[in-house]
Amino acid sequence: MPQPRHASAQWWRSAVIYQVYVRSFADGDGDGTGDLAGVRARLPYLAGLGVDALWFTPWYVSPMKDGGYDVADYRAIDPAFGTLAEAEKLIAEARELGIRTIVDIVPNHVSDQHPWFRSALADGPERALFHFRPGRGPHGELPPNGWRSEFGGPAWSRLPDGDWYLHLFAPEQPDLDWSHPAVRQEHEDILRFWFERGVAGVRIDSAALLVKDPDLPDFTEGEAPHPYVDRDELHDVYRSWRAIADEYGGIFVGEVWLPDTERFARYLRPDELHTAFNFSFMTCPWDAGRLRGAIDETIAEHAPVGAPATWVLCNHDVTRTVTRYGRADTGFDFATKAFGTPTDLALGTRRARAAALLSLALPGAVYVYQGEELGLPEADIPLDRIEDPMHTRSGGIDPGRDGCRVPLPWAAEAPYAGFGSREEPWLPQPADWASYAADRQAADPGSMLALYRRAIELRAAFGDGPLVWLPAPDGVLAFTRGRGATCVVNLADAPADLPAHTGLLLGSGPLDTEGRLPKDTAVWLRA
Repeated sequence: MPQPRHASAQWWRSAVIYQVYVRSFADGDGDGTGDLAGVRARLPYLAGLGVDALWFTPWYVSPMKDGGYDVADYRAIDPAFGTLAEAEKLIAEARELGIRTIVDIVPNHVSDQHPWFRSALADGPERALFHFRPGRGPHGELPPNGWRSEFGGPAWSRLPDGDWYLHLFAPEQPDLDWSHPAVRQEHEDILRFWFERGVAGVRIDSAALLVKDPDLPDFTEGEAPHPYVDRDELHDVYRSWRAIADEYGGIFVGEVWLPDTERFARYLRPDELHTAFNFSFMTCPWDAGRLRGAIDETIAEHAPVGAPATWVLCNHDVTRTVTRYGRADTGFDFATKAFGTPTDLALGTRRARAAALLSLALPGAVYVYQGEELGLPEADIPLDRIEDPMHTRSGGIDPGRDGCRVPLPWAAEAPYAGFGSREEPWLPQPADWASYAADRQAADPGSMLALYRRAIELRAAFGDGPLVWLPAPDGVLAFTRGRGATCVVNLADAPADLPAHTGLLLGSGPLDTEGRLPKDTAVWLRA
């Protein structure tokens, strides 16, 4: 079998990992929905991009009430995407091209169509695998406690028999009770199932939410311990998972949102998860001081446990980078996705290009969400086409996440910008989507795609050394990592002089006529 791009067992420490949201990546059969056939056909493109691994968001059987994160069967592929045999072929074909595969697991909850929950509703023994409780009030008409759903509204739904069940997300996603041995055993079996099919790793959704206080108490935000976030019992779960991963040479990446850096680092101890997503960098505004602070804090919180940092600019839950950075006031509210000023896409694109070079120069692993390498902006979705439950559960206040999930443009002159051939895509593409098409960008050496390809090819020039900040004017970030390459990013309002160097490796944009670095521009330099 051909060796992957990173043959080392420690490949995950410095990998470039590409996130595939299958439903919107490429439509192989022309029915308007992305599928595994579409991904397999685009594997040469991904190999040409230079990525080390693909992370697939859930591709399992699902009613799609939350974009596939409501899983009904972990051992089968949703028919809209293909078959298990196709998934096995995809894993093998990617490996032939030197690309590993990471799959997603959603251990906090399942779909309400999962056999366990359907049996639970029929008062079967599986009822013990979920959190069912009587309600409060004279007739049980009030939820068992005041917990709120992550999607808005109460975290409880009432059944015709009068009992309530817990769902920290949508009502169609009942939470599992992780105190039950059968829940733990099932997930360990699922891990083995996918490792035996050749996956290199598993991404863990909502990794800090699984375990609940058995009393399910009301609480005041900020009190500790939290009744369902970052419970100490979680670490025993992940230690048992790590033992399984070690059997197969697999790795884990956790979705862990925690403000306490010491608590965060506990998940990355040598016998638990290998890596976890870094959200402070992704949610940082375009400000030199804030970005440097986020970088320093991220590296510092990983250092005590020897884990590599991960750098993410965007994912399937966050407004796209070009739109996010296209705000002159950088006043983005991640809670409501609201802005104070209109988006300037030219400004956002310049900053997104510079941010790409910044993130790819940092020590650790980098995740690239599909379409970021094309410079796609957030799309406006007509109200009657929005599918994300965050929109409906918030009463229409939150626009939802569909704007960053619009099907990709592959061919400028093809129907639906080359995403598929026959049916309109499941989410509508903007009228100008063809202008971002991969085939058009592949022929343009100044395109976002060309920048990403070249940056991924050259990032090894930075070596494996620690980040060392260099003296720089206010508003400018400059650092090296010990092998001679230097990254400089100008976030100031005026052009900046470059440090001493022997040559230019790569730039997100041209230097000015005096050889200075313009604002909102980044370069990689030879020392």
